[in-house]
Amino acid sequence: MAKNKTTPTKSSVNAFIGSVKDPAQRADAQALIKLMQSAAGEKPKMWGPSIVGFGSYHYKYESGREGDMPVIAFSPRKAATVLYGMIGFDESAPLLAKLGKHTTGKGCLYIKKLADVDQHVFEALMAKSLAAKRSQR
Repeated sequence: MAKNKTTPTKSSVNAFIGSVKDPAQRADAQALIKLMQSAAGEKPKMWGPSIVGFGSYHYKYESGREGDMPVIAFSPRKAATVLYGMIGFDESAPLLAKLGKHTTGKGCLYIKKLADVDQHVFEALMAKSLAAKRSQR
């Protein structure tokens, strides 16, 4: 079975964020670190070369594939900032409806700018996502 590419690394979160070319996206990444660290109660850690994650959980699929992933995470990509672990739980749909400008895809939430989303709804989405994941442990 293939080994998971998304694993914790010893790379510097600060160096990675400092390498983000767009100043607005870099500022959003710094704000996301503060928000996610506060919500998760975990320090940021690099997962693979480009994902900043907080905490971890172990998953196992019916296929037998298993591994570890951050509980919540983000990655500042060229087109948008990708947020991982923030959707797909029972109460996410009503919050997403009130979140503001965003898109979703296979388990991910995409935002162009943090200012495009409602801060209180975003924080509620994070908190409920964390609670849902932690209740599955």
